[in-house]
Amino acid sequence: MLGWAALFFIIALIAGVTGFFWLASAAAAVAKVLFFVFLILFVVSLIFGRRRV
Repeated sequence: MLGWAALFFIIALIAGVTGFFWLASAAAAVAKVLFFVFLILFVVSLIFGRRRV
């Protein structure tokens, strides 16, 4: 998921440089959402992932 966020961030940078600002803002929004979902899932996996049997 972090890879997808990085990919959309790179797409946003390229679109912003080339002048496609609507595409850049959309890609940046998707990258931001994916990054925060990654962070939430990472924290949840840290909390609940190390259960001892």
